[in-house]
Amino acid sequence: QTASSAIKGAIQLGIGYTVGNLTSKPDRDVLMQDFYVVESVFLPSEGSNLTPAHHYPDFRFKTYAPLAFRYFRELFGIKPDDYLYSICSEPLIELSNPGASGSLFFVTSGDEFIIKTVQHKEAEFLQKLLPGYYMNLNQNPRTLLPKFYGLYCVQSGGINIRIVVMNNVLPRALKMHFTYDLKGSTYKRRASRKEREKSNPTFKDLDFLQDMHEGLYFDSETHSALMKTLQRDCRVLESFKIMDYSLLLGIHILNSNMKEKEECSQSASDTKRHGGQKVLYSTAMESIQGPGKSGDSVTRETTNTMGGIPAKSYKGEKLLLFMGIIDILQSYRLMKKLEHSWKALVYDGDTVSVHRPSFYADRFLKFMNARVFKKVQALKPSPSKKRCNSITALKAASQEIVCAVSQDWKDEKHGILAEGQSYASLDEEVLGSHHRPDLVPSTPSLFEAASLATTLSSSSLNADEHCQHDQPTLYSSSKGLPSSSTFTLGDSAIYLTSEQSTLEMENDNASVLDVYL
Repeated sequence: QTASSAIKGAIQLGIGYTVGNLTSKPDRDVLMQDFYVVESVFLPSEGSNLTPAHHYPDFRFKTYAPLAFRYFRELFGIKPDDYLYSICSEPLIELSNPGASGSLFFVTSGDEFIIKTVQHKEAEFLQKLLPGYYMNLNQNPRTLLPKFYGLYCVQSGGINIRIVVMNNVLPRALKMHFTYDLKGSTYKRRASRKEREKSNPTFKDLDFLQDMHEGLYFDSETHSALMKTLQRDCRVLESFKIMDYSLLLGIHILNSNMKEKEECSQSASDTKRHGGQKVLYSTAMESIQGPGKSGDSVTRETTNTMGGIPAKSYKGEKLLLFMGIIDILQSYRLMKKLEHSWKALVYDGDTVSVHRPSFYADRFLKFMNARVFKKVQALKPSPSKKRCNSITALKAASQEIVCAVSQDWKDEKHGILAEGQSYASLDEEVLGSHHRPDLVPSTPSLFEAASLATTLSSSSLNADEHCQHDQPTLYSSSKGLPSSSTFTLGDSAIYLTSEQSTLEMENDNASVLDVYL
C-alpha cells in the first residue's frame, strides 16, 4: 500500500549507504556467524551526520548478512561501484506483471538486476538457506538458480517491506514473443483471461503444450549441458526441502527484418553502456556452459545473442531462449503439507503443483526432458552403405593378400624347379632307353614336381628296378593323389604353368604339405 515511488527512493538510498559503508571494512573469509548478522541504520528525512537528507518519509533500512552477500557479488564479478551505479544512478523501473504472489518487481535501468519484494517467511527462509547456498555456489557458480546479490528490509510507518536483489532473467532489450512459467504440473496451469489480455502475458504449462506441442529443439551438446544443469539444480533444491519453484522461459523468435535487428543491437549497446560490467554467469548461455569454453568465445556469444540459448521450434524457426529457475523460497513445511493434502483429496494428487520435494523435482525434470527440451537427432550413415563399404574394403584387402601369397609360392616354385634341373641328367641315365618324345608334356602341380625330385633320387638307388617299367610313375601316395601325371623330361627344364600350379596349391589338402616336408 506504500507508494511505489517512496519504496524505490528508499531502496536506492538505503543500498547506496550500506554498500558505500561496507567498502571501509577489510576483506576476509566468510564465517558462519556472518550469515546471521543484521545491520540497521535510520535515515530521517532531514538527514543526519551519517545519512543524507531526502524528501521521503523517515525510514529504517536493514541489511541482512552484508559480508556474505558481498562475497556473492564478488563471486559473480560485480564490483561495488558497478553495483551502486546500476541500482542508484537512475530511477528503478517498475514491472507491470506482479505475478500470483502479489510481489512488486523493479528492474534497474541497465537491465542487469531485478528487485523483488518478498514475504517475511521467505526472507527468513533465505537467511537460513545462505550457508548451503554459499557452499553450492563455491562448488558450481554456473547454475540456473537465482543469483542473490542482497537481502534488505525497509521499515516505514510501521510497515516492513523486505526486498531481495537478484539477476534479471529476461532482458528488456529483446522482445520476448512468448513467456512461460513452467512447473511440470497440469492442475489449473493455464493463463487466466486477465493475464492473456496483458501486452506481455506469462503463459503456463497447458498453454505451452498447446502452443509448442512438439517442444523446443537443441543440438546435442547444448541439450546435454542444459539437462545436466537442471538435474544438478533440482537435486540442490530437493536437499533443501524446496518445492513449488518454476522455470521462467522467454522465447525470442529471430526475425530476418533488419529494422528489428538494428533496434535490438541499439538497445543492447545502450544496456551495456548503462550497466557497466556484465555480471558473470548471469545469462542463460553462461549458466549452462561447461568450464572448457574460453572467455573470449563467451563474450562474443553474449554480445551477439544477448546471452540467449540458440534453439529451433518444430516449425524450423530460429529461436533465442532465456531462462532461469524462480520462486525457490518455498519450503515444504506444515502449511504446504496441509495445502497438498486437501488438494489431493479433491483432485489428482500427482497433478497439483504443491508436492513433496523429491516427487516435485522428478516430475519437473521429466516434464522438461520429455515435453519441453528435445535433442535434434543427428543423421547417421545407412547400415547397408556401411556394409557395402566394408565388403569392398575386405575384397580389396583379400586380393592383395592372395597376390602376395601367390607371388611367394611362385618364387618358391621356381627355386624348386631350378633344383629339378640337376635331376634331368640322372633321369636320362635311368630312363634313357625309354625316352618317348611323342608324348605331349603335361603340367603337374607344384607338389608333384617336388615329389618328382624325391622319386628320382630314390630311383638312382634302384635303377634296375625302375628300368623294368615301360612308363615311370611320377608320384603315388597313400593320400589319394592321382598317379597318372606322366610326362617327359626335356634336356633344359621341367614345364609347369603357374596358373594350374596355383589352383592346385589352393585346393590340395594341407596333408600334402606334410608329405612334401
